Amino acid sequence: MDLGDAARVKVLSPTRQVMKRFFRNRLAMFGLITLIVMFVFCFLGPLFYPHGQKEVFEKHAEQSIYYAHATLRTDSYTGYPVDDSVEMDSNVMRNVTSFIAEMKKDGADYKATLGEDGKAYSLNLLGENIYTLSQYDATTFATAGSVSVHIAQYDSMGSTITYLMDSPEEGFEAAVRENVKGREGEFEFNGMTYSFVQGQRKVYDIYSVGSDGFTYYGAAMSADFEAAVTELMGATSILDFDGQQYLLNAVSEEAFEVYLLGEEKIGLVYTLYSIDTYETGGEVSEEFKSAAFMAAYGEGSFTADGETYTIADEEGILVVRDASGEPYAELTDFVVSRADGTDNMELELKHALRAEAMRLLEVGETEGSIYFRLPQQTEDGKYEYDENGNLIYVDDSELVVTRKDTGEYEIHCKQIVYKMDTYASPSKTHPLGTDGDGFDVLARVMYGGRISLMVGFIVVILEIFLGVIMGGLSGYFGGWVDNLIMRLVDIFYCLPSMPIMIIIGTMMDAYRMGTYMRLMVMMAALGIMGWAGIARIVRGQILSLREQEFMTAAEATGLKVSRRIFRHLVPNVMPQLIVIATMGLGGVIITESTLSFLGLGVKHPLATWGTMINSVSTLTQLESYVYIWVPVGLLICLTVIAFNFVGDGLRDAFDPKAKR
Repeated sequence: MDLGDAARVKVLSPTRQVMKRFFRNRLAMFGLITLIVMFVFCFLGPLFYPHGQKEVFEKHAEQSIYYAHATLRTDSYTGYPVDDSVEMDSNVMRNVTSFIAEMKKDGADYKATLGEDGKAYSLNLLGENIYTLSQYDATTFATAGSVSVHIAQYDSMGSTITYLMDSPEEGFEAAVRENVKGREGEFEFNGMTYSFVQGQRKVYDIYSVGSDGFTYYGAAMSADFEAAVTELMGATSILDFDGQQYLLNAVSEEAFEVYLLGEEKIGLVYTLYSIDTYETGGEVSEEFKSAAFMAAYGEGSFTADGETYTIADEEGILVVRDASGEPYAELTDFVVSRADGTDNMELELKHALRAEAMRLLEVGETEGSIYFRLPQQTEDGKYEYDENGNLIYVDDSELVVTRKDTGEYEIHCKQIVYKMDTYASPSKTHPLGTDGDGFDVLARVMYGGRISLMVGFIVVILEIFLGVIMGGLSGYFGGWVDNLIMRLVDIFYCLPSMPIMIIIGTMMDAYRMGTYMRLMVMMAALGIMGWAGIARIVRGQILSLREQEFMTAAEATGLKVSRRIFRHLVPNVMPQLIVIATMGLGGVIITESTLSFLGLGVKHPLATWGTMINSVSTLTQLESYVYIWVPVGLLICLTVIAFNFVGDGLRDAFDPKAKR
């Protein structure tokens, strides 16, 4: 070669030489192209893809649904007001069901009791499953046997007496003031014995102590009355005598409190029955219900809401007819309603369901089915109507009746419903199908790639940042600074990263951190635990570089220490850092995917490649939904391999001797 040819030789810069060697490496180019495609797919793909990562897809499909609910009432009585002006004792109303159970056990027609409000009550059987609760004013009339009756209260501080019944003869108050002293005791007045007990604030309760015979608090009754009372001794009951009613409140088996009863006031009617109208979905008022129940075993006719009705037993069913004689409603102890709580089912269907429930109960089976007509549906689940606006029905639709341990019944049938489109197979609308939450898999692959790649880059940048600072300081200063930082590096090398991440994930669950906060905490934790290796490499490089001539010249010019480290030493370590970062990205992505798969990383519904594989974690799902986890797994493998190829290519390009 002559001098002219030598002058024309093109000398390449070191950077261009590195790039030329890199681009000649086929595996490195394959990795680079793969990464470019991956970034375009993950970061630009969602801009053109019509579905989002959190968009839930639904579809119309036929499936067995919870159609209706039924209960055969056997002991659940409901009270309906007959007279709103009658204020009933709440304790008596709470005990109505137990009173009815006692009446059925004893075969009694009524149950009498004394309320806490001082009124008398009587629960009376009208007919099968219908009872009335009546109230009476009660006046203390007499006692039979040895019974103490609370007759007065004496306020010793104010020297006043309050009578709870008719006051005794004149002179009683003087006897009280003279004898009522201390906490308790007895005194006699006009041949009768009285007892007293001190209450709060020196207010005494005074009782009359009855004798073994009859003690009257008014006019004495005849021997016939006393014989009638004695005959009923031992049970609380109501006595009719000479056109007057008396409540005999049993204090013991041989003692009664006798109360004179006032006018009967029927306050409530209790029943197991509900009312089904012949008109589908028809409703009746509370006034109609109470009037119908009262007339069921009574007069047979009633007026409600301004209309007149009749009620009669027709082949074992109590049927209500309107004024024209047309069937209007019927009483039933089998309550059927739609699953949403509405009552819009045909009466014939309710009859068929009741018959099947009775059959199941009789034969001891838990499941059966009936066939009945149900409204016809279109493909989008809407009911179809004819030209006159009437529903079109499909005959012989199957309804499955299931008897529960509670005695209730559930009715299921097949209906076209709008439901989540879960685990849909790949199609034109969803190229990779949908997952278990109805999300589009391809959309979540794109968005999940964003998160996984972002986590990789941020963690590696954080590792390099910490590693360069700590390694640079250690390598430049040496001495005790080097010893301190290297011992810190040794500690971080010894930390078990996976157990620590498991602990951090558990803590984040305990504090219920938000999705994006979890992501930031996870990236910070991975970066902090991964800087030690980079710091050691940077330290080693700087230890060799700080003795070079250019560093001696930099020191001679009086440059600051920070400028010498970060403007002259660190840039000379950058080629090695680029190689380390490139090769480390794949490892970080694998770690993030592993943590998300274990449920320790990013949480649903934010997508990452790890959480997507976790969504099909069982063996059955892995076998059935290959189209979900295989593409994600391939993308993870391709990304990690591509980063490794690029890292290997950069290493060979920066140090061609290493390759040889």
